[in-house]
Amino acid sequence: MKVLPFKIPKPGKEALVYQEDREHFFYDKLHEHEEIQISYIVKGSGSLILGDTINEYQENDILIIGEHIPHVFRSDRNTDDLSIMYTLFFTKNSFGNEFFKLTDLSEIDSFFDQSEYGIKVTSYKNKLLKKFNKLKHQNRIERIANLLQILEIILRAEKKPLSSFVYHKKYTEVEGKRMSDVFQYTLDHFKENITLETIAEKANMSKNAFCRYFKKRTNKTFLQFLIELRIEYACKLLYKEKELPVAEVSERCGFQNIANFNRKFKEIKAMTPTQFRLSM
Repeated sequence: MKVLPFKIPKPGKEALVYQEDREHFFYDKLHEHEEIQISYIVKGSGSLILGDTINEYQENDILIIGEHIPHVFRSDRNTDDLSIMYTLFFTKNSFGNEFFKLTDLSEIDSFFDQSEYGIKVTSYKNKLLKKFNKLKHQNRIERIANLLQILEIILRAEKKPLSSFVYHKKYTEVEGKRMSDVFQYTLDHFKENITLETIAEKANMSKNAFCRYFKKRTNKTFLQFLIELRIEYACKLLYKEKELPVAEVSERCGFQNIANFNRKFKEIKAMTPTQFRLSM
């Protein structure tokens, strides 16, 4: 299977694809697809790398990923429970080139614009969950009607973007494999000391060439990306393991000293680790 692009399996000539993922880990290779993806996380938690941002997802999240956005789901590895996700896949032209251009559907243009950088829905979630839970038992016509209702709720809901930058030039297969290897290695070893020489070697590039390459495609340096990944993991530890000392959180996340951890945490989260824990 090619890493990029990823083809969504389409039974017959379905314009709208409904998919249920029930795995210990979601598909965790860097991939992109032409379809817009609206996903309901039924069960599970982990990280989603999309554009220039590392996001945490958890049960009952509603996530929207726009067309041709490279992304990686990384399920938490410390559980034996299944991760479950219900997803709808469709394109702007799934129902004909003119369907979403109808005057009656003109408001949906804003949804397409917002999906370009990914969206996380933060309100009306109970209404959306009810809609998603009906999909399994609906026929194709009912699912299309349900999609329109879901889009209408999303338009009214509060949302936040999942990223602020997306590399719009399409990856070649070689580039997709290279970036996938970089993300995979970093996700597996971020708690350790990763040098630029090490990660550049994984990309089969010189250190300087890799630094330019990574910055152009993510709008940040590799070191920034690594620190943000560690801080997101720290947030999870601070929230889930409330008795764990901040110094130990720092060590588990791969920081060499607590002073640097506190400084970077405040730069990214605009509060100290202790303040973050209290706010949760």
